Amino acid sequence: MADSLIKTDAIIIGAGPCGLFAVFELGLLNISCQVVDILDKPGGQCAELYPEKPIYDIPGFPVISGQELTDNLLEQIKPFNPGFHFNHMVTALEKVDDKTWRLHTDGDLVFEAGIVVIAAGGGSFQPKKPPIAGIDEYEGGSVFYSIKRMEDFRDRDILIVGGGDSALDWVLNLEPLARSMTLVHRREEFRAAPDSVSKMHKLVDEGRVTFHVGQVKELKGENGSLQGAVIKGKESELDVTCNTLLPFFGLTMKLGPIADWGLNLEQNLVPTGTETFETSEPRIYAIGDIITYPGKLKLILSGFHEAALMAQHAFHYIYPDERLVFQYTTSSTDLKKKLGVA
Repeated sequence: MADSLIKTDAIIIGAGPCGLFAVFELGLLNISCQVVDILDKPGGQCAELYPEKPIYDIPGFPVISGQELTDNLLEQIKPFNPGFHFNHMVTALEKVDDKTWRLHTDGDLVFEAGIVVIAAGGGSFQPKKPPIAGIDEYEGGSVFYSIKRMEDFRDRDILIVGGGDSALDWVLNLEPLARSMTLVHRREEFRAAPDSVSKMHKLVDEGRVTFHVGQVKELKGENGSLQGAVIKGKESELDVTCNTLLPFFGLTMKLGPIADWGLNLEQNLVPTGTETFETSEPRIYAIGDIITYPGKLKLILSGFHEAALMAQHAFHYIYPDERLVFQYTTSSTDLKKKLGVA
């Protein structure tokens, strides 16, 4: 076990956008980081669920994909040389002394750090499956709960089920590639952004998308290959030809071991203050979608702000005898040297 001990200033749980930007903010303050993530690559939900899906609310980028954002963040933190440990779930957290936390992973790694930053999004996320008999046999070949590469869906007869942003976004993004596109939602009203709903209705009016009010009752096919679906409406049923089903019913978030770490939780979220983003345990911080506070918005840009304030406070734990001097990257020679642009 001694061979697997890794000592660092900060251990960050979660390699999504907020976790990656935390490396940058901590690095500017000479705080070294190790990053642990249960996924097999960086990017979190952005890279895992919608790497090619456009994001429109990142400051300075009119449009950027989840993968592009991840790549840019990785490039930004290169000067700080963080350690990454993928396919590892943190299973235990224990206090060594007043200055050190020890973390264990299911891959037999042990970390000791002065601070812990929980940037785990909503915890582990799993898609909500529709209650359709026999759907399991089509998963991975004809039924998909996330889209990694849009080109994989070219020339397919696609049936999308759902009424939220994900469902409408993928109708709009995949329609140009698909041979046919059908959308099914249980009612006429949608939870998605009004602009997306308007664009979808325009495609329906143009005959490029078929929309049905109802629910998928049955799937038709054999040997894991989908051939069609039965849609149950209010008064009748109809058959829809499709070889691809994309159900978007949202995600089920599970905190996993974090729920057992002695933090004060509110509805499976970690409460923090808005000045330091420290949890109920000293030296443990939380940022991003996993936290709650009055006025909290689950936006990437909010997580970036939280990471910056967290780092300013964490500095005093790592360097208790030093005075923190706030500096701007545009004017500080010291910071430019750290970034390799001096």
